[in-house]
Amino acid sequence: MDRTERFYKIEHLIRSRGCVSFAELLDALEVSPATLKRDLAYLRERLDAPIEYDAAENGYRFGQQWRGGKHELPGMWFNEAELHALLTMQQMLAGLDEQGVVGRHLQPMFDKVTGMLGVDAAEADELRRRVKLIGTARRRMASDCFETVGSAVVKRRRLAIRYRKKRDSAGGEREVSPQRLVHHRHAWYLDAFCHRSQGLRRFALDGIEAATLLDTEAQGLALAELEAELDRGYGIFAGGTPQEAELLFSADAAAWVSREEWHPTQQSEFLADGRWRLRLPYVDDTELLMDLLRHAGQVEVVQPAALREAYAQRLRQAVAAL
Repeated sequence: MDRTERFYKIEHLIRSRGCVSFAELLDALEVSPATLKRDLAYLRERLDAPIEYDAAENGYRFGQQWRGGKHELPGMWFNEAELHALLTMQQMLAGLDEQGVVGRHLQPMFDKVTGMLGVDAAEADELRRRVKLIGTARRRMASDCFETVGSAVVKRRRLAIRYRKKRDSAGGEREVSPQRLVHHRHAWYLDAFCHRSQGLRRFALDGIEAATLLDTEAQGLALAELEAELDRGYGIFAGGTPQEAELLFSADAAAWVSREEWHPTQQSEFLADGRWRLRLPYVDDTELLMDLLRHAGQVEVVQPAALREAYAQRLRQAVAAL
C-alpha cells in the first residue's frame, strides 16, 4: 500500500482498537520499523494527528484532545495519483479564479492535500508549476461582486444588482433570481431570471457594478428550461430564434478544425475532396463571425444568406483598413 493508504490504516486501527502496539502496526502495514516511525511522526507533525505513546499500555492511542471531540483526522483520503490530480486542479482553478475568491476559501483543503502527499510547500509549488494556463483578453471584475453572486447561486437567494450594458452608459437597477454561473472565454456570466423584464437573461459579471444579497428566496427554474432558453445559441449569445449556419472549410483547414467542437449539437462530414462541412445553430452572429474571421481564406459561408453577407462585409472592412 502507498503512504496515503498507510496513514488511513494507522488512523483506522487506532480509532477502532483504542490502543495499538508498534508490533501490531508493523504487522498490519507490512513496512520496516523506520518507515512506520516516519509515518507516525508525519501524522503528528504535519497532519496534527493527536497520536500519543501510552507507556502503560505499550501502544499508540489518540490523546485526550481527540477523545474530547475537538480533533478529527482528515475524513477524505486519496492515493498518490489522485493527490497529483488535485494539485493540477488547483493550478487550473487558479487560471479561472483570477480574483482569488474561490482559491482563498479552498486553500486550507489544498494545504491538507499537500500534507497528505508528503511534500513540503516548495515541492508542491514545483508540481503546480508543471501545469500552465495561458489566458488572454481576460475581463476583470470586482472580487467582492463575484463572491456575492456565487453565494446567491449556491444559497438560492435573490440579488439586487446595478448592471451596466456595454452600449448603455447609464446602467440600471434590477432584482434577479440567480440560476447558474457560466465561464466562457476568460469571462464570467450569471444566468438569472430578471424580475424587471420577467424573463431569463445572461449578465456579464464585469458589467455588474454592485450586488446585494437579499433575504428573498430565488425563483427556481428547471435546468431543462434554462438550457432550452439560453444554450441554444452560439457561444455566449442567447435568446431569439435559432438559425442554422452551414460552413465549408478547405481541405487544409479541415485537418485541425474537424477536431474542434463549435457547438454541442453540430453536424459535420468530410466531402470527397477533403473539405469539411459543418452545420450548427446560432442566434446572434457576433461571436460566430469572430470565429469565422480566424479562418479567413479557409472557410466559406454557404448559408444563410444574411450570415454570408455579414461575413463578406467584415472581410471588406478588414481589407479597407490595411
